[in-house]
Amino acid sequence: MALVSQSHRAPPPPPTGEVDAGPPRKLSFRALGTVCDVQYFAPRGEGQALSFERAVVAWVEAFEAKYSRFRPDSLLSRINAAAGQAWVEVDPEMEGLLTLCDTLYFMTQGVLDPTALPLMRLWDYQSASPRVPTTAEIAAAKALVGWKRVQRMPGKVYLPVAGMALDFGGFGKEYAVDFTAQIATDHGLAAALVDFGHDLRAVGKPPGRPAWHIGLEDPLQPGMPAGSIAIVGKGVASSGDYLRRFVVNGKRYGHILDPRTGSPVANGCLQATVIAGSCLQAGVLSTTAFVLGVPKGVEFIQACLGAEGLLVTDRARAQTRGFFNYVVT
Repeated sequence: MALVSQSHRAPPPPPTGEVDAGPPRKLSFRALGTVCDVQYFAPRGEGQALSFERAVVAWVEAFEAKYSRFRPDSLLSRINAAAGQAWVEVDPEMEGLLTLCDTLYFMTQGVLDPTALPLMRLWDYQSASPRVPTTAEIAAAKALVGWKRVQRMPGKVYLPVAGMALDFGGFGKEYAVDFTAQIATDHGLAAALVDFGHDLRAVGKPPGRPAWHIGLEDPLQPGMPAGSIAIVGKGVASSGDYLRRFVVNGKRYGHILDPRTGSPVANGCLQATVIAGSCLQAGVLSTTAFVLGVPKGVEFIQACLGAEGLLVTDRARAQTRGFFNYVVT
């Protein structure tokens, strides 16, 4: 947990000319393997609020049912089950997500590989007794990984080798955050802060305030704040492995894997936080920067127009040139 949306206690009256949207409302539910929170202001009252909340919950539930690898009846699970056996028909929405996979794989130079699920299953962080896989096991899992091997034609997709599997965990939650932000805009909300497991997207700004304030967690002291940032209309995401990890024979193994090596990232990076135009972009950049480490991760973020980021290692902090513009002092 590296990002915390800060609550708004007794906000001051809005300045003259600003719509009074009333007190902040909060929608909270569990989905996508995490807690989904939305703080928002509904200037048109209860009917607007209820319509928005129903739309969000319905969309997120449908999205999870269709694309979760943990649901055996999802479209994603059906594609994985047919690996090495048959083509699977897909609709335009899935076509769009597969095209997005292609873009993200290219953009991150293979750091984000949607076919890395065999490696994720091998490094089982949910086990009560986690173990370090053997070199042979890692090699066997890596042989099933490779986005470029996925075959596509209009309306169909095929994983050519039995055991290959897709997983949208590298961007699915962030995609859902951005879609929820769009639902807020479509429902005419004055302002909203979408927070799905600390992947965030801001819509507008709270009445009477200049921005949404987001707390940053200190990876060296989990649970303690390390400052905060202020955003308007931006996405924020943070990647880190200082909470989800295990230790074997004195060596620490984090949960973020590098599909190019088949092993957990071990470059000294503890946390990468990115501010970008969308939560999807911020999430992809933060994960990639975390894998690349310092200084390449910072350089990667700086190469993306409008994105700023901060990397925290076990020895230092490194940030892009404009990150300080968002820091609240």
